[in-house]
Amino acid sequence: IRRFKKYQKTLGKRTYCDLTKLAQAVGKPVKFVKKDLKKMIGKGWFTEGCFDGSETCLITSRETFCQYQEMEKALEEKKKQEALRAREESELSPEVKEVLEKGRNYLDRLRKSNDAIPGEEISAKIFKMEKIVDQIFQRAKAHPEIIPDLKRMMDYYLPMTVKLLEAYEDMDSQPVQGETIRSSKKEIEDTLDTLNDAFAKLLDSVFQDTAWDVSSDISVLHTLLAQEGLKDSDFKIQH
Repeated sequence: IRRFKKYQKTLGKRTYCDLTKLAQAVGKPVKFVKKDLKKMIGKGWFTEGCFDGSETCLITSRETFCQYQEMEKALEEKKKQEALRAREESELSPEVKEVLEKGRNYLDRLRKSNDAIPGEEISAKIFKMEKIVDQIFQRAKAHPEIIPDLKRMMDYYLPMTVKLLEAYEDMDSQPVQGETIRSSKKEIEDTLDTLNDAFAKLLDSVFQDTAWDVSSDISVLHTLLAQEGLKDSDFKIQH
């Protein structure tokens, strides 16, 4: 009973606790505490008590256990996605891998800046940029032949974007916002619009070959339909 009270005191208002902390509270080895808690759970002392999957944490609430299960599912899905990405990238050339890795780093820095800057308007612009740039890199992953077209974006546009956002973040954190800071922030915000337009055009251009292929296929299809007498115009009733 004394140990049970110490466990409860260590838990406090929390509904989960690492077994090492509980072991320290009662001055016993973790192995002993694990067996001790299992006995108490079996006796119903912790009415909703259970362990996590690796049995390194005590959970005392069904709701918390459900949250833990959801988190585990999310982590498992993330691991699967990472493993799939690793398999896909293992087939890519070192040059392509390097570009994609740099791309992920730039996207991470964009997200960090977005998290650090509270303004809703600029946040929306950064989020739009994240989506466009991510689409470009997804396209590059599927079609490595377009990577040479991304050189200017990789060597200049993205590094400059990150630099501008870091400057904005620094200015935005200042307690006093003078005219110089406000003017510089506005200039950066306007530049983000220009960059988003440029990235959108680049995204459109990397799909140009596909658009040409689609247009060519449609043209051939129309020709074949006309030759077979299956186009709409050939079904019109002659009066």
